[in-house]
Amino acid sequence: MFARDAVPAWKGPKNLAKRRGNPNWGKPEPIGPVVPTITSFEQIVKEYKLTPDQYVRSTRLREWARRNKNSKYIPEALLEAWGFEIESTL
Repeated sequence: MFARDAVPAWKGPKNLAKRRGNPNWGKPEPIGPVVPTITSFEQIVKEYKLTPDQYVRSTRLREWARRNKNSKYIPEALLEAWGFEIESTL
């Protein structure tokens, strides 16, 4: 009646329910260590070897800020001290 290699229908691979969806749904994504990033402003200040009390008097920093005021982070207090107006894109 039954062949030796026959598998009953209820045990066959065709009847296994397919797992649907993302098994990681609802689980928080693994977060690696927070790596502090340095802003362009901080890089320039370091490159020019300026201390915070020298920022306002530095003509090189002021010129860099004038060119980059709408695209890079520059402290607002410094922009106000130089009389720069910012073009808001919001």
